[in-house]
Amino acid sequence: MLPRGCVADARWRCRSFHAPQQLVGLLLCIFYFLSTVGGQIRYSIPEEMKKGSLIGNVAQDLGLDVKRLRSGRARIVTGDNIQYAELKTDKGLLVVNDRIDREQLCGDVTPCSFSFEVILENPLELHRIIAEVLDINDHAPVFAHKDKALVFEISESAAVGVRFPLQGAVDQDVGQNALQNYILSPNDNFILNQHANPDGSKYVEMVLQKPLDRERHPRLSLKLIAVDGGTPQRSGTVNIEINVLDANDNEPVFNQSTYKATVMENAMKGTSIITVNATDADSGSNGLITYSLSIMKGSVAKIFNINENTGTIYVSGQIDYEKDRKFEVRVEAKDQGGLTGTSKVILDVIDINDNAPIINIMSFSSPLPEDSPPGTTVAILNIKDADADRNGQIQCKIDGKLPFKIETSLTNYYNLISDQYFDRESVSEYNITITATDLGTPPLSSSTKLHLRISDINDNAPLFDQKIYSAYVSENNSPGISIFAVTARDADWNQNARISYLIDDTQISGSPVSTYVSLNAETGVLSAVRSFDYEQIKHVDLVVRAQDGGSPPLSSNVSVRILIQDQNDNAPQVLYPVQTGGSVLAEMVPRSADVGYLVTKVVAVDVDSGQNAWLSYKVHKATDRALFEVGLHNGEIRTVRQVTDKDAVKQRLTVLVEDNGQPSRSATVIVNVAVADSFPEVLSEFTDFSMHDKEYNDKLTFYLVLALAVVSFLFITCLLLIISVKVYRWRRSRILYHSNLPVIPYYPPRYSDTLGTGTLSHVYNYEVCRTTDSRKSDMKNMQGMSQSLVSVDGADADTPHVTKQQSGNCSQMSTLVSHMFLYCFPLYLTAYQWKTHVSCSCWPFGLAFVFYST
Repeated sequence: MLPRGCVADARWRCRSFHAPQQLVGLLLCIFYFLSTVGGQIRYSIPEEMKKGSLIGNVAQDLGLDVKRLRSGRARIVTGDNIQYAELKTDKGLLVVNDRIDREQLCGDVTPCSFSFEVILENPLELHRIIAEVLDINDHAPVFAHKDKALVFEISESAAVGVRFPLQGAVDQDVGQNALQNYILSPNDNFILNQHANPDGSKYVEMVLQKPLDRERHPRLSLKLIAVDGGTPQRSGTVNIEINVLDANDNEPVFNQSTYKATVMENAMKGTSIITVNATDADSGSNGLITYSLSIMKGSVAKIFNINENTGTIYVSGQIDYEKDRKFEVRVEAKDQGGLTGTSKVILDVIDINDNAPIINIMSFSSPLPEDSPPGTTVAILNIKDADADRNGQIQCKIDGKLPFKIETSLTNYYNLISDQYFDRESVSEYNITITATDLGTPPLSSSTKLHLRISDINDNAPLFDQKIYSAYVSENNSPGISIFAVTARDADWNQNARISYLIDDTQISGSPVSTYVSLNAETGVLSAVRSFDYEQIKHVDLVVRAQDGGSPPLSSNVSVRILIQDQNDNAPQVLYPVQTGGSVLAEMVPRSADVGYLVTKVVAVDVDSGQNAWLSYKVHKATDRALFEVGLHNGEIRTVRQVTDKDAVKQRLTVLVEDNGQPSRSATVIVNVAVADSFPEVLSEFTDFSMHDKEYNDKLTFYLVLALAVVSFLFITCLLLIISVKVYRWRRSRILYHSNLPVIPYYPPRYSDTLGTGTLSHVYNYEVCRTTDSRKSDMKNMQGMSQSLVSVDGADADTPHVTKQQSGNCSQMSTLVSHMFLYCFPLYLTAYQWKTHVSCSCWPFGLAFVFYST
C-alpha cells in the first residue's frame, strides 16, 4: 500500500525535482510502499537518491506522536552496517543519509534491502524498518576485454554445428535492467545460441551454420552486441576476429558434460578440487589439448585456476562461504587446430564454523525494582553469526542458575527478561553472564556480562519445604492419631514471619475434608479425625495453606496426599460353588475319569489389596484324600488317580481358601462330588440323602436324651449321698468337739493338694467320624472345657482339722462322680458307634462333659 501522506504530498515532492531528477521522483511516488506487520515497516525506494531525500513518515506510519519520539530518545541502530537513513525526531521523518548503490549493497541478490531498528526508551520499544532498494538502469553491459578483440582460429574443415563459446558481458543491474540479449552482426557462416545459467546469467555460443572457405574468406570480422532491457536501453560491444585454418575436423570432447565437486571454505591455495578430461581424435599437433577456464564473472577468476596441461582445477584465492555458496565455471579444451570443447563444472562450497557470534547490547535497565513482575524486560541484545545453517544457528543462555531467561523477539534480537519475583533480602544484585554459542563443530561462542542491581520492596511469602507432601497411615487407625507435619518458612521476620497453617475447604466423596483430618494451626501437624477404611477410601487429597502475619498477609499452598495402607481385615469370600441352605449341589465325575480330570473350580475373592488379596487353596478335609487335589493358586479341583468302582458315589471335600496377609484369614467351602456315570444314579443317591439325615438326627436325639437321663440320675444320687455324708460328719464333729478328745487328721489314699485342680487335670476331646457307607456327612464339634472340682467348706471356723478332713471327703466324692461319668459315658459311645458304624467324632460326650463339669 502507499505510505500515509504520499498522495497528499505528491505534488510538491514531484515539483521539487529538476528535469534530470523527475524520473527518480516519479519512481519514489509510485513505488513508495509501506507495510506494518508485527512491529515492522517496509519501504521501497530507488537507488541513487540524493542525501536528504524523504523515505517516509515514521511517526505517522507507526502511529506515534512526535513528542514520543523526542521523549523516548528515538534513534536508529544499524550495528556494523552503513547508516543509509537518518531519523528526524523533530518531524518524525526518515530521510536518506548516504548514497545508496544497489549494486554495491547487494550485488546480484534480489530483492535488495537493508534493515535497521528504531529504539525508544521509557518504556522500551523496538521497531524494525526494512527498506527495499529498487534498481535503476545505471549500468550498461560491459565485456571484460572490450578493447581487445576475441580471436578464433577455425579450420575450414570444421563441421556445421560446431560451437564456439564467446565471452559474456556483465551488467551490474538486475531484473529488467540486467543483460537481456546478445546480437551477432549479420554474416553467412555463424549464428548465435544463447543459454541461461542457474544463477540467471546468460552465456552465448557462436555456432557454425555454413562451412568456411579459406580461399574465399581467410579472415572474418564480426561484432557481438550485448543489450539490457532498461529504458533507455544500454548496450556493450566486443569485436570478434576469426582466422580460418586448414583442416582440423575433430574438436576436443569431455568425458562428462557436467562436473560436480565440493570445496571446503577457507581451503588453502593450491588445493586440488577436480580434474577434467577431454580427448581429441586428431593426431599430431591437432590432437594436443590445452585446458583453460572461460572468462568468469566477478571475482571467480581470482579464486580458481586450471592446469592447462593436466586439466586439474585448484584453489588460487580465498573462498568465503558467507559471500559465495556455489560456483559454476566453464572449462574449455582447445586443440592446436583451434577447435574447442566445453564442459560445465559446478563447485559447492562447504561451510566451516569460522565465525563466532557477536553480541551487542541495545538497551539495559538497572537498577530494577524488587516487585517487578516476571516477564519484565531487563535488556535487549543483538546477536549475529555470519555462518550458515547449523554453524549460524545460535543458542543463547545465561551462565549459572539466575532468575532470568532469554526470549527471542525479532530476528537476531533477544530479550533478557525476569523469570520470577526478586527478593532483595536474599540477593541484592546479580552478575549476569550471557553466552551465545553456535551449533557448529567445534562450536564457537562469545559472552558478555551485565551487573544488575535490585531496589528494595518487602514481599516475602511463606515457602514449604516440599512442593508435594505424601504420607502414609494404616487403615483401622485410632481417631486423633498424628499422621505427619508440614513445615513452611518465611524469609521475613517478626510478625511477618509468624506462620499459621490452614486447610482449604474441599470435598472428599461428598464430605468436607475436615471430617477426615484436622490441622494444628501453629505446628502444622495433621491428625486423623476418623478411622480410615482402605476398602472405602484409598487416599485423601487436600491443600494446606501457610499464611504469614503481615499486612496484607501473604500465603502459599501445598498439595498433600495421605495414602491409606491396607491391612488384612477381610477374609476371602467364596463366589463358587454357592453354599445353599436347603438343597444339595454336587459336581459329577464319571468313573472313567483319568488322572487330572477337572472336577470343578473354587472361585474366591478378597476385597483387600496387594499380598493381602493373594489367595491360596488347599484341601482341609476330604472323604478320600487320595482321590482329589486342589490347585494351590487357581482353585481347580482335579483327580489325583484313576477313579475306580470301589470309590463311594458321594464324596465331600472341605476346601480352605487362605489369603497371604499377616495374620492370614481364611474361609472354607464344602464341595459335594458324585462319582457316577449317569444322572439317575446321582439323583437317587442325593434324593435319599435328606431322608437319611432325618433318620440320623432322630436316632441321635434319642441316644442323647437317654444319656442325659442316666447321667442326671447318677448325679442326683451322688449329690444326695454327699449331703448325707456332710450332715453325718458335721454331727460327729460336734460330738468330738464337746468330748474334748484329740483328733487325728485323716488323709484319704491318693490325696494330694493340687491347688484346686482335682484328680482330672487334663481335658479330654473326642471326635466322631462316620464311614462313607453311612451316607452321613454332618460334622459336629464341641470345644473342650476345663474341669472344676466340687468343694465342701466346714461350717465352723474353729475346727480347721475337721474341715480339712471334710474337704478331703468331698474331693473324693467329686472324683467318684467324675469317674462314674467318664466310665459310663464311653459305654454309651461304644454302643452308639456300633449301632451307627461311626469311626471318629463324639460331640455328645463333649456336650455332657461340659455341662456337668460346669
